[in-house]
Amino acid sequence: MEMFRSHVLICGGTGCTSSRSDKIETKFNEVLKARGLADEIKVVRTGCFGLCEAGPIVIVYPEGAFYSHIKVEDVDEIVEEHLYKGRIVKRLLYKDSVEENVIKSINQVDFYSKQKRIALSHCGIINPEDITEYIAYNGYEALGKAITEMTPQQVIDTIKASGLRGRGGAGFPTGLKWQFTADAKGDQKYVVCNADEGDPGAFMDRSILEGDPHALVESMAIAGYAIGSDQGYVYIRAEYPIAVKRLQIAINQAKENGLLGKNIFGTDFSFDLEIRLGAGAFVCGEETALIASIEGERGMPRNKPPFPANKGLWQKPTLINNVETYANITRILLNGPEWFKQIGTEKSPGTKVFALGGKINNTGLVEIPMGTTLREVIYDIGGGIPNGKAFKAVQTGGPSGGCLTADHLDTPIEYETLVAIGSMMGSGGMIVMDEDTCMVDIARFFLDFTVDESCGKCTPCREGTKRMLELLEKITSGEGEPEDIDKLESLAETIKSASLCGLGQTAPNPVLSTLKYFRHEYEAHVYDKKCPSGACQALLQYFVTDKCIGCTKCARNCPVSCISGKVKELHVIDTEKCIKCGACQAACPVNAIIKK
Repeated sequence: MEMFRSHVLICGGTGCTSSRSDKIETKFNEVLKARGLADEIKVVRTGCFGLCEAGPIVIVYPEGAFYSHIKVEDVDEIVEEHLYKGRIVKRLLYKDSVEENVIKSINQVDFYSKQKRIALSHCGIINPEDITEYIAYNGYEALGKAITEMTPQQVIDTIKASGLRGRGGAGFPTGLKWQFTADAKGDQKYVVCNADEGDPGAFMDRSILEGDPHALVESMAIAGYAIGSDQGYVYIRAEYPIAVKRLQIAINQAKENGLLGKNIFGTDFSFDLEIRLGAGAFVCGEETALIASIEGERGMPRNKPPFPANKGLWQKPTLINNVETYANITRILLNGPEWFKQIGTEKSPGTKVFALGGKINNTGLVEIPMGTTLREVIYDIGGGIPNGKAFKAVQTGGPSGGCLTADHLDTPIEYETLVAIGSMMGSGGMIVMDEDTCMVDIARFFLDFTVDESCGKCTPCREGTKRMLELLEKITSGEGEPEDIDKLESLAETIKSASLCGLGQTAPNPVLSTLKYFRHEYEAHVYDKKCPSGACQALLQYFVTDKCIGCTKCARNCPVSCISGKVKELHVIDTEKCIKCGACQAACPVNAIIKK
């Protein structure tokens, strides 16, 4: 066994890779070799550490030095000072990892201290392309326990007893879904993983696949044993090249080590796993559309019932869960259902992974116990709103969710509580908005997305969402009429109740929630022809205040020559000619130009 005095862990998730963490890894190996330290120090490229705002991240153990925003040029200094001379490079440390010259461990950093990692427990710790590192962290023990010590029904009963609910959005009891599929009659059954993560700003499943692919492989094999299946498919969008590559490596390694394929662990249980690539259609996140896509058909939802548990892939009983749901399975089998139920709340046990983005200081991936409040996530973990701006709203559930206000910040995050206040858990996107965000424009943005992603099969979704988008575009362009607000609300309710699948049924949620909590903004757009947040370009007007020093820079930078005034005199903007490009405001040296 190789022994090293230090380990250099480098984030190899998509975010950090896009910021050249792969080049940082190469540089470390080159400099360590040149310094004669390659046999003493191991460089490991891991999955996502979660704190994407601080990337690229490098953590050096055993000291636990948490280096952030690392560049290729910083590598020489870290190797020379820290790894050779033993002096931590404090200027490169993450700002919150040092307190009164004491270096905190990663779990003491505010971003991590309130988190509880189950689904993400291996991400940022192991090399996802090395099966031996996964095995060192009890990898494949749960599979071994299931198929050598438990009956299929005992496995299902354990999952049922844990209270685990599907992490894909609706929160259906996982054990119950497994039971339905196990009880279904069929000469062939399938296990499917929905890794078609399409919500804007969501990257939970991608990060698990990039950082801990063997957890999915093992959990799907356990599911196969439980329901009586010997074949599984992972449906993943092709836009996730790193995840696809690492998952394929994990599948190959599992087969080479006898952990997939025939007679696993010397038993009569066999299970194989294949990847199916999707083209990136949001509607294929709906399970029947996903099934159609795997079958080679156009990804369009089917009527239910029958449900996939009875007639799914190729009309055979099929179990479908998403990546995060599967990532909990091995932990539950190893630690027991009671352990899992002690985390979270009575109705929503366990944890939930969220992709935290928008107007927030600590953007990234967080995993919190169910029942944690929105305030704790946004302020304690997320670090609050940048630039001293006021919090305005948070969107949970992506395009299918709703916008919640400051009045909801102390709401515990659970399936039922979020639905009760007009939003939903969704797959785990969480977008934070500040005082400069226009809620009407946010609703328009999400409707624009769902219009593009509608498969067009049912009329309410195909036509209704287009009409809603037209009304929102009319309102945000300053052409809205009083009756448009009522039309928008009525249309939203109709689409919600009449659409065929979850895409159409939830598409109106952003509109309905913003109408509920921010109706005054819609009314300002319609009646006053103003955008209170100053975000809707068509409703803006630029004015020169008495701060003007008459330098003429605004006039010289105006592309349509709509600013008049003499040197050292107050200038005036012709609002009729102004195209609202903002060039004058950007050019003004004394901030004398405002928009409202």
